Amino acid sequence: MTLENLIQRFISEKQRNPLHVTELHNYIKKGYLHGELCIVEYKKLFSELDKRSSELTA
Repeated sequence: MTLENLIQRFISEKQRNPLHVTELHNYIKKGYLHGELCIVEYKKLFSELDKRSSELTA
């Protein structure tokens, strides 16, 4: 799953855009804990979100 797919999935489920990167972090954590994401996908998405959030604050 790509970050763009993750955001689209979030929007589809929540019927709104994510307000902050933290919401997406929580969303992938929930997905991992519920077995919707494997550890490899979770780590990849977490890393990408972390990278993008640091780019926004730089």
